[in-house]
Amino acid sequence: MLRKLARSDLLLANPTRLAIMLLLAMRRKMYFSELQKALGLTPGNLGSHLKRLEEAGYVRIKKVLTRIRPLTLVRIEPEGEVALYEHMEVLRTALKRLKETR
Repeated sequence: MLRKLARSDLLLANPTRLAIMLLLAMRRKMYFSELQKALGLTPGNLGSHLKRLEEAGYVRIKKVLTRIRPLTLVRIEPEGEVALYEHMEVLRTALKRLKETR
């Protein structure tokens, strides 16, 4: 079990990236400003986390033109959803085993 936990998705081991992915799994897509407000992050901090997730193929970032101003839309990708659920299963199993040993 320890090996599986150690090899779990290091990208999602980061609490901020995990929170981003959980929000996107619930909502499917969100605007950058919505994510920023929900997580209390600076634009630069959120942007760097999203860049890492995008590079991994977990999210897709798209500029959307509106009448008022351009907005950035972030959408979870199927690969990201699979990775999230696999990571959550590893954590769930680890917590279950921890509880059993106490």
